[in-house]
Amino acid sequence: MTWRPTPGEPARPTAEVTNLPLAAVRGLAQTNWTLAQWQQLFPVYAEQGSVLADVELPPMVGDYRVIAGTLRFTPRFPAEPGVRYRAVFRAARLPGVTDAPEAFLSATFQVPANSTERTTVVEQIHPATAVLPENLLKFYIQFSAPMSRGHIYDYIQLRDKTGAAVELPFLEINEELWNPAMTRLTLFLDPGRIKRGVRPLEETGPSLVVGGTYTLVIDPAWQDATGTPLRTGFERTFRVVPPDRTPPDPAAWKLTAPPVGTRQPLRVTFDEPLDHAILQRVLRIIDPAEAPVAGTGELSEEDRTWSFTPTQPWRAGEHHLHVPTAIEDLAGNNIGKPFDVDLSVPPAGTDPSTNARVILPFLVQ
Repeated sequence: MTWRPTPGEPARPTAEVTNLPLAAVRGLAQTNWTLAQWQQLFPVYAEQGSVLADVELPPMVGDYRVIAGTLRFTPRFPAEPGVRYRAVFRAARLPGVTDAPEAFLSATFQVPANSTERTTVVEQIHPATAVLPENLLKFYIQFSAPMSRGHIYDYIQLRDKTGAAVELPFLEINEELWNPAMTRLTLFLDPGRIKRGVRPLEETGPSLVVGGTYTLVIDPAWQDATGTPLRTGFERTFRVVPPDRTPPDPAAWKLTAPPVGTRQPLRVTFDEPLDHAILQRVLRIIDPAEAPVAGTGELSEEDRTWSFTPTQPWRAGEHHLHVPTAIEDLAGNNIGKPFDVDLSVPPAGTDPSTNARVILPFLVQ
């Protein structure tokens, strides 16, 4: 008798008895046994670590089959890591067999326990600046490994300078905003406490107050995708300044062009820190032949600078940086459109309803 792994399902092994007498195989093939009758012949148990407990333990539920002379048990549910399972075969209870001894065979199997070593950490929280506007829209929490989904707000607190928790500062929604890899969480502050003229702001006040100092606290009990808590907690402390209601202005950005024939980066310096995740996704460079330039972009200086390194050396001529107007600053203001709109005042700058993007030229020579 032995345990065998199931292909593609390492936590659902099968227990097998081979070399059965031909008469026994024929007898088993002709039976119409109930589960309880199969369990009298070939029970499988999850051991509890105590002889007294094991005696009273009911057999596991599963599927019994006779295939090519082999009696096979497949458990209905996956094995639990760290638990030892024992299969027992009582040959004397085979149908059609009268001379089998009362002795039994047994074999054990155990899925390795999950590692208890804590390895996952919070790598960074964006924005990473020490000064943030009162109408900050969101944080990004970046982890070193995939995290578990569910109950995220149990592990996140916003505290004021006295250490007291800010009451309900976040937009708590059921649909958690993870990236596909489950390594980055988007955490919105409640927009109702940001936008002027809405009830939550008028009745409760803003989550962040100008002049205050706050700390975003991540609890180390938060579990990663393996069920293991974080190696350590994380804190980001920042000071709050007046709200930012001015949209980003690409005309104020500084582009430092690279030399022709090199792979030195194009360097773009923004007029203010911008949204970390959106910037990484949407900026594009077009070459003189109007073809996209392949390469890698990298943010630095607390998201105030974007550097783009091409895969191939730069060609001579005028290139263009395509900037979608959907780009946001830290307060959620788009290019040409503030997040908190005063309808009595026409928006300044580019109108995103008529321009999907802003194009900034730079010369490579």
